[in-house]
Amino acid sequence: MWGLGFRWLLLLLLAFAAAVELEARFVVEKNSLMVTSPTALRGRHDSAIGNFGIPQYGGSMAGAVVYPKGNSDACEAFNSGRKEHLFRTKPGALPSFLLIDRGNCLFAKKVWNAQYAGASAVLVVDDKDEPLITMDLLQEDDEAAKYIQNISIPSALIDKKFGEQLKKAVKDGEMVNVNLDWREAVPHPDNRVEYELWTNSNDECGPKCDMLMHFLKEFKGAAQLLEKGGYSQFTPHYITWYCPQAFVVSKQCKSQCINHGRYCAPDPEQDFSTGYDGKDVVVENLRQLCVFNVANEIKKPWIWWDYVTDFHIRCPMKEKKYNKKCAETVIKSLGLEVKKIDKCMGDPNDDSDHPLLKMEQDSQIGKGSRGDVTILPTLVVNNRQYRGTGKLGRKAVLKAICAGFEETTEPNVCLSDDMETNECLSDNGGCWQDNAANVTACRDTFRGRVCECPTFNGVQFKGDGYSNCEPAGPGKCLINHGGCWHETRNGKTFSACQESGDQNCKCPAGFRGDGVKKCDDIDECKERKACQCPECSCRDTWGGYDCTCSGDLLYIKEHDTCISKTTVQAKAAWAAVWGILVALVIVAAGSYVVYKYRLRSYMDSEIRAIMAQYMPLDSQGEVPNDSHEDHPLAH
Repeated sequence: MWGLGFRWLLLLLLAFAAAVELEARFVVEKNSLMVTSPTALRGRHDSAIGNFGIPQYGGSMAGAVVYPKGNSDACEAFNSGRKEHLFRTKPGALPSFLLIDRGNCLFAKKVWNAQYAGASAVLVVDDKDEPLITMDLLQEDDEAAKYIQNISIPSALIDKKFGEQLKKAVKDGEMVNVNLDWREAVPHPDNRVEYELWTNSNDECGPKCDMLMHFLKEFKGAAQLLEKGGYSQFTPHYITWYCPQAFVVSKQCKSQCINHGRYCAPDPEQDFSTGYDGKDVVVENLRQLCVFNVANEIKKPWIWWDYVTDFHIRCPMKEKKYNKKCAETVIKSLGLEVKKIDKCMGDPNDDSDHPLLKMEQDSQIGKGSRGDVTILPTLVVNNRQYRGTGKLGRKAVLKAICAGFEETTEPNVCLSDDMETNECLSDNGGCWQDNAANVTACRDTFRGRVCECPTFNGVQFKGDGYSNCEPAGPGKCLINHGGCWHETRNGKTFSACQESGDQNCKCPAGFRGDGVKKCDDIDECKERKACQCPECSCRDTWGGYDCTCSGDLLYIKEHDTCISKTTVQAKAAWAAVWGILVALVIVAAGSYVVYKYRLRSYMDSEIRAIMAQYMPLDSQGEVPNDSHEDHPLAH
């Protein structure tokens, strides 16, 4: 096994070879910065748009420049030991543009600290006399990622000389007002905007992959609306590298590349010994390119957005579904021909150039006003690279695309957020549906269709929403028998749906099978499961059996036996006799109880009457004295 050090060396060689081959050329996207005060500095200057935060494409922003007395490089939090939001705009005042020095920490950290302190924009002063550069991350950085995901204010780099002039004016107590203008940041040569997104199918590369996948889902509705209306032309792209000739036959190149080292991608887990390989990513990237080409041939290029979002949801690496089988399931659900896409992809083991992937590598090299593509994701609008890919957002990207239209020529989607789509009407949006029960998982939303198992007539369906939705909970058997097997013959219906219990579908008594697709009748007679007594005669029926006895015998199903009818009748007669006797006993016992109760009551009343003659009772008054003489015992 190759050592870890050599693995990293190989990765470096791959990166180096790609860099040498492409002779990387970077183009800095600029916006105009106009100083309106003081008079001595009034005029227009260039500034380089930062590749994070949200540039206000198509608009402008005025503010007052503030230079902090301490922490001038903004590498520390401004609220340390003091109140938060130090630079928050006061009512009636211009927004605060924080002027900070370059150096000592990441650009992203500086902008985040300024944003947290209440700044509305950031101007970073270069510490060298050099042409302007784009503030970005040259490599993945976990520390910077947590800042970039939350930065929402625009930022720009200004040259050292101009920055020193601004700092001096602020220190001298002058009011320094500037205006950032993005209105010409995106050219608009015609009535259609052309834009491209350099992306990747790898979903295990950390925060940037998560951000990219979230953006694809959020922006899909707007992208498809622009494309269907003829307002835009979108093209997806994928970055690949080649393996140095000296390592083409190595185990590492074979696992990361296809077409004999011509097209490679980094290992998703950065570990050659586990998980998916780089070549798996290249193959899926190629499949997504072919999906776009085949969809474009049938004049439905917007299907690409459905495929990449559905593939991410249904075929993630974490669930070990990132493979051809899962991809073809998605392709079929969208109504595309798998054979055409397979033909487009060709054989990844061929020792020759692939026309599509070769074209992608050529496209990575910058042309005209667009620089080389070296960072993922990269968005290019009208051949001008979009800045702010550190945090792609639907509204920000839509605003940049709409800035590519001449004023008054932009479509309605650029003037309002109220976009309506109706993707569920076309092939049910590629979602699950039950035609028999008239139930669908397709739900139309502002951002495009969503495949989500529904609630129908009070019954909740559960599943992935694409290929499977099953009713669950009370009442599920009322909806197409819960998706279970069912059949009706001669007015008699049997169903495998179970309203309760752990099993959703279970063949009823008299049947066997999986309960979903089939339940076959059991021949109880042939399999000797019933009606097996010597006098029994068995006849199989659908879902059961009929058992008869010879002569005057009667079949008892509970005991699977035949007994004489006279015996049954005798038993019935004795049962009647015993019933009568029991009834008589009950009546006699009841009569005796009533008699004893009445006798007791009568005796009690007699005793009370006798006692009342000799002494007063509690319920009687005193007996008068003059009556004693007449009493027999008085003498």
